[in-house]
Amino acid sequence: MVPGRDEPPLVAGDARQAALAVATAKMPTRRADDRPLLAADTVVALGSRLFGKPRDRQDAEAMLWALSGRRHEVVTAVALRYGAADAHFAVCSEVTFRKLSVPTVAHYLDSGEYLDKAGAYGIQGLGVSLVESVLGSYSNVVGLPVTEVLTALRAYGYEP
Repeated sequence: MVPGRDEPPLVAGDARQAALAVATAKMPTRRADDRPLLAADTVVALGSRLFGKPRDRQDAEAMLWALSGRRHEVVTAVALRYGAADAHFAVCSEVTFRKLSVPTVAHYLDSGEYLDKAGAYGIQGLGVSLVESVLGSYSNVVGLPVTEVLTALRAYGYEP
């Protein structure tokens, strides 16, 4: 399901709190059946500077240059509801970008892959060429920390 409301804008500050606020805001208030509900949001943090999805190509380019040659955090927050149980948690991974070149940035932006991606990149596609290393959960950087979500579901008695 796609949330029926816009995501709140990001402001500088704590990436975990910001991601949790957006994930929680995406959670529907009720559901039609007994299946688990999950909402998530990913934020890229360069210190206290937070990057969500870029507004346009120019915004994406500015994000990529800010991340070039630097280490940043990728925080994905999850809001999970199953039965009477609610869980809210955030998973953080550390990503280091390689030093980018003008042709690399232009090629990546021309691909359009930056659209709808926190921090203007998707590690699961061409964006992997921008990344030097990942410490932590790869699936978190993709946008959903799968291991942690499955652990939470199992703790509530749901076996997917």
